[in-house]
Amino acid sequence: MHAISSLDHLPKRDLYAALVREAEALLAGEHDPIANAANFAALVWQQVPTLNWCGFYLLKPDGDLLVGPFQGRPACVRIALGRGVCGTAAATRQTQLVKDVNDFPGHIACDAASRSEIVVPLLRDDDTLLGVWDVDSPTPARFDVEDQAGMEALCRVFMASID
Repeated sequence: MHAISSLDHLPKRDLYAALVREAEALLAGEHDPIANAANFAALVWQQVPTLNWCGFYLLKPDGDLLVGPFQGRPACVRIALGRGVCGTAAATRQTQLVKDVNDFPGHIACDAASRSEIVVPLLRDDDTLLGVWDVDSPTPARFDVEDQAGMEALCRVFMASID
């Protein structure tokens, strides 16, 4: 069993560096994407302050993103590519850093309490899309470029664990 110590006292940059190490240790030796996604979501949920949802949307053969392992309240089940923050991240293959979801055209409100969001596309080594990693907060402007860099680094750890 993997023991997780509290990291919420650390400055943001140090928090993400420690989370990367925690994720590497937590996912080491397992390559199943669902098992690793479940533990990854639990790790981020436990360690990153001021979140109200974090989880995966996985690309299905029909072209939709389907909710995967997550932490938080029940979520939207399917999201079309190009729709909302998750669909936009998937379609553009670029991280979406949204300081106020009310200002994002076409935002899908799965939880009305969400005010800011960061979504990282999950790309395999051959550049195919696995899905997206989605993190929401009830705090406006909760996420910044340090969070973006940290979440992208964490997602690289996740992707390396399933290849």
